[in-house]
Amino acid sequence: MTDPTLERWRLVLGEPGARCAPAGLPADAAARDAALDWLYGRDPELARRGVRTGGDAPSLVTAVDWLDDVHRLFPKETIERLERDAVERYGIEEIVTDPAVLERVEPNSALLRAVLRTKHLMNPELLDMARRIIASVVRQLLEQLATEVRTSVAGPRLRRPSLVPNSRNFDFHATLRANLRRYDPELRRIAIERPKFVSRSRRHVERWQLVLLVDQSGSMVGSVIHAAVTAACLWSVPGLRTHLVAFDTAVVDLTDDVADPVELLMRVQLGGGTDIANAVEYGAGLIDNPRRAIVAVISDFYEGGSEASLVRRVRSLVEQGTTVIGLAALDTEANPDYDRGTAARLVEAGAHVGAMTPGELAAFVADCLAGR
Repeated sequence: MTDPTLERWRLVLGEPGARCAPAGLPADAAARDAALDWLYGRDPELARRGVRTGGDAPSLVTAVDWLDDVHRLFPKETIERLERDAVERYGIEEIVTDPAVLERVEPNSALLRAVLRTKHLMNPELLDMARRIIASVVRQLLEQLATEVRTSVAGPRLRRPSLVPNSRNFDFHATLRANLRRYDPELRRIAIERPKFVSRSRRHVERWQLVLLVDQSGSMVGSVIHAAVTAACLWSVPGLRTHLVAFDTAVVDLTDDVADPVELLMRVQLGGGTDIANAVEYGAGLIDNPRRAIVAVISDFYEGGSEASLVRRVRSLVEQGTTVIGLAALDTEANPDYDRGTAARLVEAGAHVGAMTPGELAAFVADCLAGR
């Protein structure tokens, strides 16, 4: 019997690690090794280092066969990682363009990104299947973000002292503090003479506009997804009117589909050039009250148009009282890759530039609405 530790090392190293398990691998471990080798054996860097080689002959295993094996042999967390590496590291497009694969695949964020990158290759039947992945992942993201985003923007209920006694609004901590001097050490009790109550009301906000301008270049796909979901969460927030605009060298106003992020993402066309200045000009034209507006430019700031025009238009927005924020990333990890020179010039023009999670963006919007 193979030692479990040696077996794990054999699976990590592949064929070059055969001496870790001289007796060979059990059937299930051998199947896992074959599945790993089908994927990672194509990595030229690993082959160069001799860590794992997949051979030069074309594999007889199809993406469908491999996916079946992966779902049979590995736990869910590992499956998601393998599927993500297949589509993002090795560009195995069959994962999202083969109907037989799409029927089996487990929806997750990596596959959603892959679908958005390749949906232009899909026929109508395949697009309907891809929509299942989009809808499933969007539903998961909405469940994760809805409470956080809406609470941040609409605000928690404010607690104010009240003279109206109501058991539901009894303030235990304030009552305890107000009556501590009436503590009887012998009875070990506090005589409550002055119970405290609170009233609860929503934070009042004035009518604001939020204009989300989203760069739909391929590198921004994660931010596009989260911008769509965040906009959907903000759509019904009282006191806030949300616009969502996607851009490359052209501008597409997606506001009519904000309430349906699945349809919105189906309309996104990733790739192409980038004209941020043109998008900012369009966003400026949507504003009704400059001092009650936030323009959020979600981009890597690699401007394909006129950088001078971009800076000039951002400065103009700031001077009229509009809050401008530049987000180099809007996703759960908020790890940006962006043109720092352009970003620095936008900061000099009065914009706030950084990277945020959707919850952090919602908190920023909430602070603007509350006048802080």
